[in-house]
Amino acid sequence: MSVKDVTVLAEVDEYDLITTFDAVHDQARPDLVLQGIYNALRPDGIYLMQDIRASSELGNNLDHPTAPYLYAISCMHCMTVSLAAGGMGLGTVWGQEKALEMLAEAGFQDVEVKTLEHDFFNNYYVAMK
Repeated sequence: MSVKDVTVLAEVDEYDLITTFDAVHDQARPDLVLQGIYNALRPDGIYLMQDIRASSELGNNLDHPTAPYLYAISCMHCMTVSLAAGGMGLGTVWGQEKALEMLAEAGFQDVEVKTLEHDFFNNYYVAMK
């Protein structure tokens, strides 16, 4: 096992499956992370990204049961960590719309958003290369 910086990942067409869990929105350069993941997958590879279930639009989150918590941790941790590294500062509530936009920009054109009945907190993005 090794730890690598996926923003400069040299592997191309190496992996069948790559997963991330509640991580992409925290990255300084999530765009480069997603591009690195896309490049590292084999042509029929799958990327499973679990991230917070919310909208990119503030008004659409007013009825979200944990919105105050999500925005608080976003300001106190997620955005702060990313911005301190000169990053994009997406934060916890980057939302499904932004996630899908960034996945498409990285090259993923076939993306399904799945939910689990017992997990109201997260979306599961299944992206095919």
